[in-house]
Amino acid sequence: MRLISYTHDHFTRYGVLQGQGVVDMRQCMDKAPDSINDFFALASGNAALMASIAEHAAKATATPLNQVSLLPCVPRPSKIICLGVNYHDHAAEGGNKVADYPTIFFRGPSSLLAHGGTIPIPPISTSLDYEAELALVIGKTTRNVSEDQALDSVFAYACFNDATFRDYQRKTTQWTVGKNFDQTGGFGPCLVTADELPPGCVGLHIESRLNGQVMQSASTTDMVFHVAPTIAMMSACMTLEPGDVIVMGTPAGVGYARKPPVWMQPGDTIEIDIEGIGVLRNQVGLLAV
Repeated sequence: MRLISYTHDHFTRYGVLQGQGVVDMRQCMDKAPDSINDFFALASGNAALMASIAEHAAKATATPLNQVSLLPCVPRPSKIICLGVNYHDHAAEGGNKVADYPTIFFRGPSSLLAHGGTIPIPPISTSLDYEAELALVIGKTTRNVSEDQALDSVFAYACFNDATFRDYQRKTTQWTVGKNFDQTGGFGPCLVTADELPPGCVGLHIESRLNGQVMQSASTTDMVFHVAPTIAMMSACMTLEPGDVIVMGTPAGVGYARKPPVWMQPGDTIEIDIEGIGVLRNQVGLLAV
């Protein structure tokens, strides 16, 4: 099943993708929660409910996508946990050693951007880089889960572009500022439920294209820390809640490592393509001030 979040008639909604339209979740189930985060908690692991939703969505009249405004797949996650230096080839291109524990940083919800939206470049920086990444969404409250059971906590996957202002990333030893400019984290084009993809999304092709040119091309098999061990490690430290997002790092080919560096410019189009999930597409523009 594929899900999106969106606004329609000035209200925030979420629903099931059907072709070029979306079926509001309120048409698919009785007493659908107002929040998609609460929906995850209700539907996670409930195969009968998910089958019923799919059946109702197939029979319903979908609202055309050109009549709605897309939102990030999860508009307000309580946590966005990101992994850095999590592909062997990306570690090598940056001169980094592969550690025995992942590099972790957080993003905030205001940094997220919907599929089709524009990444704004503010006047204070021009060093905007792209990063093709796999994102997962937690479906149920998870604490101290074992690696063997960790994938049961995943509700769905999506594409993510961890777009980064590299000069601000390097202003401090922590990466927070460079990773949290408003509307830089592209998150879409939709959520694909975990049952439609290989366990942990191992073995999927992941690619970024800048104005149609392939910049990154790899397999999720090349991750240092895969989905299950990452969830286990994070849940040993903190409670993972429904709707939390974990972003799994990027392969080699990023702009800063090229000679000369390649920065995204106003008018550019950046695409993140992950096998079985789809293509996240965003434009780049100047921040309106």
